[in-house]
Amino acid sequence: MYIHYLVVQAKVKKVKYDGGRKTDPHWSPDSIKMVESLGKLAFVQLQKGKLIFYESDLTDCGIDVRTASEYSGVFTQVFKKEGNLYTNTVFCFIHLSVQEFLAALHVHLTFIKSGINLLEKQQTSWWPKMLRRKVDPSTAFYQTAVDEALQSPNGHLDLFLRFLLGLSLLTNQDKLGGLLTQRGSSSQTNQETVEYIKKKIEKKVSVERSINLFHCLNELKDVSLVEEVQQSLRSGRLSTDDLFPDQWSALVFILLSSEEDLEEFDLKKYSRSEKALLRLLPVVKASNKAQLRNCNLSERSCEALISVLSSPSSSLKELDLSHNDLQDLGVEILSDGLKDPNCKLESLSLWDCSLTQISCDYLVSALKSNPSHLQHLVLGGNKELKDSGVKHMSGFVESPDCILKTLRLRSCNLSKISCDYLGSALKSNPSHLEHLDLSSNYYLQDAGVEQLCDFLESPDCILKTLKLKGCGLSGIGCYSLVSALKSNPSHLEHLDLTFSDLQDSGLLYLRGFVESPDCILKTLELVGCSLSEISCYYLVSALKSNPSHLEHLDLGGNRELGDAGVKQLCDFLKSPDCILKTLRLGSCGLSGISCDYLGSALKSNPSHLEHLELTGNNLQRPSVIHLLDLKESPDCSLKDLGWW
Repeated sequence: MYIHYLVVQAKVKKVKYDGGRKTDPHWSPDSIKMVESLGKLAFVQLQKGKLIFYESDLTDCGIDVRTASEYSGVFTQVFKKEGNLYTNTVFCFIHLSVQEFLAALHVHLTFIKSGINLLEKQQTSWWPKMLRRKVDPSTAFYQTAVDEALQSPNGHLDLFLRFLLGLSLLTNQDKLGGLLTQRGSSSQTNQETVEYIKKKIEKKVSVERSINLFHCLNELKDVSLVEEVQQSLRSGRLSTDDLFPDQWSALVFILLSSEEDLEEFDLKKYSRSEKALLRLLPVVKASNKAQLRNCNLSERSCEALISVLSSPSSSLKELDLSHNDLQDLGVEILSDGLKDPNCKLESLSLWDCSLTQISCDYLVSALKSNPSHLQHLVLGGNKELKDSGVKHMSGFVESPDCILKTLRLRSCNLSKISCDYLGSALKSNPSHLEHLDLSSNYYLQDAGVEQLCDFLESPDCILKTLKLKGCGLSGIGCYSLVSALKSNPSHLEHLDLTFSDLQDSGLLYLRGFVESPDCILKTLELVGCSLSEISCYYLVSALKSNPSHLEHLDLGGNRELGDAGVKQLCDFLKSPDCILKTLRLGSCGLSGISCDYLGSALKSNPSHLEHLELTGNNLQRPSVIHLLDLKESPDCSLKDLGWW
C-alpha cells in the first residue's frame, strides 16, 4: 500500500509540477533524487525521535525549502508559533507511518546500492566485515535491524522494521520499478530471517515486542505464523492476561492477515476464557469452524456470538459450544442468532451445556424459522433434556424443510416414549438423517427399539450409523432390530450395540442381518455383550458368507469369549475375502494360545489388519513376541498392537 502511495505521489509531482505527461516514466532522475532526500530526512529524524523538522533539517538532507510544499501529500506545511514574538515555518510528514516507510526505504536502498548498513554503529561496507564473520551480508543486515528494533527503549523502530522486512521480498521490490535498479535478498535469506525472529520470540520479551515480531513474520509471509502465536501462548511466553485492548486488536489483525487458512478456530489454543472469545470474535467470524468447547463460557458469550451468526459476511459453518454451562438462558439468547436469515450454520454441538427441555423449545422455534442449513445437531450429555425435550425436537425433525443428517442425543435420560416421538417424526421426513446416536439412555430398553423399527424398515430410511450403546437392550431387542434392518439393510454401515445384554441368542439373531447379501456393515461394536465362543461361531459363519465390507470389529469386554472364540475368529481372518482393518479383543479371557491362532491367521492373510487390541488378557510377554516380530514383517500391515 505504501509503495503504491509513493508511486502515485511521484506521478503527481511529474505531471503537476514538472510539466510531464501521464504516459512518461514516473521515476525520473529528479523523482528518484526526491525520494532519496525524503528517505534520508525520514531516517535521520526517526533516529533522533523527531517528528517535526525545521528548514535547517531539510537543507541538511538536500531538500530545497522553497519546493518542499510542492510535494503534495508527502509533505504538509504547518505554522507553529514559538512565543508571541516570532513565527517559524516547520514541516512534518503527513503521517508518522509515512516517515517510517520512507526511512526503511532509504536504509534498504543504501544497503542494496552500496552494501552499507546504516543501522550499524560504525557504518562500513559489508564485504570485509562479512568475510571475517562468515555470515551472509543480507542475513546479517536484517538481523541487525531486528536487534536494533528490540533494543529501542520506546519501540520507535517497530513499524520501521516491518517496512524494512516487507521490502526484502522480491514481489514488493518489483513494485518499486525504476526506483530500484538492483534486487536484493533471497528466499533463503528470508527464511533465515524468519528463524532468527522465531528465536527472539522464544525469549521472554515484552508483549508489545512479541506482537511486533509476529507482525514481522506476517510481512515475510511466514506460513507458520498462526501456529507460532499459539505456541507462544501455550508456552507462557505470551499471556492473554497481559494484553491491553490495543494489543488484542493487534493479535486479531495478525491472525486475520496470516496467509494460513483459518479453517478451524480453537479458543483453547489462546485462552479458556470468555474474555478471550469476546476479543477474538472477528477471527471466529472469519473461520469455517469454531471450537469453543470447555472454555468457561456463559450466556454473555452467546450474546456476542449473535453478531457472528447474523452477519452476512460470516464464514462460520460449524460451532461447538460443548462442556460450557450455558443453561437454557444461553440457548435462548443464541436462538436469536440461529433464526437470523443470514445464519448459515451447518453444525451445532451443545454437548453437556446444562440444558433442559426448555432449550429444545427455543432451538426448535429458531430452527423452524431458518432450518435450511443445519445438518448436524449434538445435544448429548444434557441429562435434564428427557422425553419432553425430544418431543419438542421432533417438531423440527418432522418439518419438511429439515435436512438434519446427524442427531446425537446420548446421555439425555430418555425412555421408550422418546423413540416413539422420533420414530413418528422421522417417518414423516426421513430422507436426510444418516447418523443417529441414542447411546447411554438405559431406559430405552427393548420397547424403545421396537418404537424405532417402523422408521428403520421404511424404504425411505437412509441411516448409515446407529448407536444404541448402553440402552438396556437384550436378545429380544436385537431380534426386533434385525427384523427391521433386514427389511432395509442397504445403507447401514456402523452399528454400536455395546453394553447390551445380547448373549449368544442375540448374536444368533444378528447373524441373520450380517449374512444378508444386502448388508454393507463396515463397523460392528459389541463390547460387553455377554458373548461366548458360540457367538463367535455365529458371527464368523455370517461374515464368511458376506465378508467383503466389515473393516472394524470390537468384541472387547466379553470375558467368556476365550481362546476358543479367537480360534473361531481366525477362520474368518484367514479368508481371502476378509478386509478387516481393526480387531479389538481387550479383556476377553485370552491366554497365550490366542496369539498363536492370530499369528497363524495373519500370516495367511496379512495384507489388511492394521490395528489389533489385546489389552487386559493374560497373554504374558513370550506369547506376544512372535506377533511383535510379525508386525515388523514388510508383508504385514499391522501398525498398532495393544497387549499390556
